[in-house]
This record gives sequence, structure tokens and C-alpha cells, in this order.
Amino acid sequence: MSACAVDAAGVAHEKTGAGARIVSLVPSITELLFALGLERQVVGRTGFCVHPRDKVRNVPKVGGTKAVKVDAVRALRPTHLIVNIDENERDTVEQLRAFVPHVVVTHPLTPHDNLSLYALLGAIFDREHEAQRLADALQARLHEAAGHAFAAQNVLYLIWREPWMTVARDTYISAMLRVVNWQTLPDVQGGATGAGRYPSFEFDDAEHAPWLAGVDRILLSSEPYRFTQAHCDALKSDPRMAGKRIELIDGEMVSWYGVRAIDGIAYLMQRASAA
Repeated sequence: MSACAVDAAGVAHEKTGAGARIVSLVPSITELLFALGLERQVVGRTGFCVHPRDKVRNVPKVGGTKAVKVDAVRALRPTHLIVNIDENERDTVEQLRAFVPHVVVTHPLTPHDNLSLYALLGAIFDREHEAQRLADALQARLHEAAGHAFAAQNVLYLIWREPWMTVARDTYISAMLRVVNWQTLPDVQGGATGAGRYPSFEFDDAEHAPWLAGVDRILLSSEPYRFTQAHCDALKSDPRMAGKRIELIDGEMVSWYGVRAIDGIAYLMQRASAA
């Protein structure tokens, strides 16, 4: 029996050959599959799987990350389905499990977790060499970041408005920001899969005033809510935000794991060094 790779749900997967038919319901992992040289085996993706742009356009869409078209997936006859604990709905995954032989569950929570993610997919789809190449590049980037003395900053990372929403410290986003010594506020842990991982708040709520006062920098992400310069300017003109640096940030660079983490860390290093 061939060696097995164990996914985030504790399920062991044996190595598969070139005949694998993969449907990915995770945008960042779709990008990673292409980086691993698996473009001929990716037969389905979500509408949010937009990278690499020149290649994914040829892959059929199966709905969104949370609004998956089950019949569209079935029609593609996948052997493997790749999902993520945060991004996909459990009930939908269970429906798909009824006819997809292999469901690979992922759940990276830190930049370092990408190393095991590369190894997992490399082992399953016979791309160990390509996975090691990515791991070496990420290790080098992490080592480079660790060698810098970045100024400590308390940051508020906004992902939504009406209501305003941010990230707890046990999210992948918060862990990425810590690479450059940016600590997210509020200082809360949301739990493994709970809604508390993305807490809502109001700027004028007295309950939130103490930790909001300690924010040095407000980052308005490009996703999932697409903040614009107009939103940035509006916050800058708010007297409650006086003294805080307010800027837009590329959400893909911060929240997409997989191969994007390599460039994402470089992006954050550049932002932090320019502060």
C-alpha cells in the first residue's frame, strides 16, 4: 500500500496518478494546484477562483464557495474535492461527499501551515518535487522576515462594513500580520470555526472604545468587502480616527494561503518597512 497523507480532518489519502479529476472549492488552493503543475487535472472551480487568470478561465465554474451547484460538480465526475473548513459549508460538503470518492479538507491558520499544505497536496497528487520547491521559497521568505526588526503596530483590519467587521487573533489574516509585528485588535480569540473569529463592532460604541483607542493603523481590505479610496477618505475625515494611519490593503496578499503566502509576506514586509 502506498504512503498516505493526512488532511485537516484527520483523513488519510493515498497517492493518486495522472487520472485524478480535481474540483477545488477554495480560491487560494485553486491557485496552488496550478503552481504545483496540476492544471490538466483541475476540472472544476468556484467563480471566486480567479488566479492564475490566464489559466482558470478554461476551467468550468461550479458556483460560489458557499453556494455550490451540486449538480454541476456531479456532472464533472471528480475523483477529488478540495474544501476548507472556513470557506465552505459543512452541509454542502456532505452532499458532495456522497458521490465524490475523495474529499480533502484543509484549514491553514498560520503562514507556517502552508508548508504542510504544500506537502499534503504534493503527496496526494504526486507533486512532491514541486511542493518542496514552494516550501523552500516560503521558508526563505519567513526567515527573511524574522531577520527584520519591524516596528510594533496595533492594527484594525476591516473586512466588512454595515456592520463593521474585523478579525480575531486566531485567524490566518492575523497570523500573517504578526509576521511583520502588526498585532490585530481587539485582542480576542474566536474559536476554531465560530463566528467570533470575525467580530463585529461599532466605532461609537462605548464598549469598544478602550481597544479602539489603542489602534495605530486601520487597514481596509479589498476583500471580502471591496473597500475603496472613498471609504478610506471618509474614515480619515472622521474626528474619532484622529492620529490613526488609515490605508487600503490587498486582501488577497494577506488572506490567501497556498502559494500566495510567499508573495504575501514580501508584500507585508514592504508595507511595514515603508511605515
